[in-house]
Amino acid sequence: MTTTSHAPVAGSLPPAPDAKVAVGWMHTARFLTTAAQLHHLPAIEVPEIAFVGRSNAGKSTCINTLTQQKQLAFASKKPGRTQHINLFSLGRHGTTDAVLADLPGYGYAAVSRSDKQRWQQVMLNYLVQRRGLTGIVLLCDPRLGLTELDEALLEAVRPRVEAGLKFLVLLTKADKLTRAEQAKVLSITRLQAGGGEVKMFSALKKQGVDEVAQLLWQWSHPVAEPDPEAEAAPSAPATDDDNAPGESPDNP
Repeated sequence: MTTTSHAPVAGSLPPAPDAKVAVGWMHTARFLTTAAQLHHLPAIEVPEIAFVGRSNAGKSTCINTLTQQKQLAFASKKPGRTQHINLFSLGRHGTTDAVLADLPGYGYAAVSRSDKQRWQQVMLNYLVQRRGLTGIVLLCDPRLGLTELDEALLEAVRPRVEAGLKFLVLLTKADKLTRAEQAKVLSITRLQAGGGEVKMFSALKKQGVDEVAQLLWQWSHPVAEPDPEAEAAPSAPATDDDNAPGESPDNP
């Protein structure tokens, strides 16, 4: 029986690379810049992936685990105190083929009401308006599930997700749950994720590291759009010499 291979659809995900390739790619992460306001961020011409979630969801630990760097993402001793958007570039040999954006955690009670409102608005503007945004990783403590703030974020980005924005709910601290509990939380969260992917993750046990690295690599290397001008260009017509059998150009 023969099988027919189909060309990948432009904008779709390429095949997942070997886990070692994806993990090695994540290890190239390096600090790019930081900004307290959205308009201070530089324009990015490569895919940009945002990490967002409630304070204490393990966002900084997750980024550091994925990139195999202990202090790339800064984890404040007082959750909710980090109030900057930090960008990290990814790419081998000094090139940049993707950017990770670490957004401030939200929802922590120790932060003043005015700070909460200001940063929630900054994050909302970023998630809704950032032109180069390719994907969002929402980190969530599976013992708490998706909170009202998480669901509000999901609702805010739904139009962009429906338009093709990639979305992943990452259930951190999976080592705190039994296998049965993990399966139950996965099932519930998939119903809430609105079509986004859901994965378990544990920095302690390194659970999910390879899978997430592979997925982020895929997000950052989509199948290229075809060049309409190249497709429309007619090919040169064959000449009689081209079609003459058994003749070479040097020996007419």
